[in-house]
Amino acid sequence: MPDAASHRRRYRRLSVQVPIRISTIDPEPDPTTGRPSFRTSRDTCSNLSRGGLLVTTRDPLAPGRRVLLELELPGGRGFEAVGRVAWCRTPGAGPEACSGLGIEFLGGSLDQLVRLEQFLASSSPQGT
Repeated sequence: MPDAASHRRRYRRLSVQVPIRISTIDPEPDPTTGRPSFRTSRDTCSNLSRGGLLVTTRDPLAPGRRVLLELELPGGRGFEAVGRVAWCRTPGAGPEACSGLGIEFLGGSLDQLVRLEQFLASSSPQGT
């Protein structure tokens, strides 16, 4: 039975396990030097939809941060978009602890968005 959250979702989510590179767009002060810096991490995208994605990471970002997303979709097709961290869930501490980031897409080029929609449609059991 679908949960209440799935009824609120605008787009159907597809479970995937694909590498993703996340780069912050806006600088933040480096904790050591105080100079403006940017962060880049390589993580795993756990699910994907037309509206955004879920990332499993050891390098959480605060909600509201704008990021550049670079994914390699199955079949070797790349996808890039600009997104915003909608939420961050951090479990208990420890070296194995991973956080979940919900990132909504803010934009991308038309050909990138068409590529994403084609991938999602071709990966759907019913093509929907």
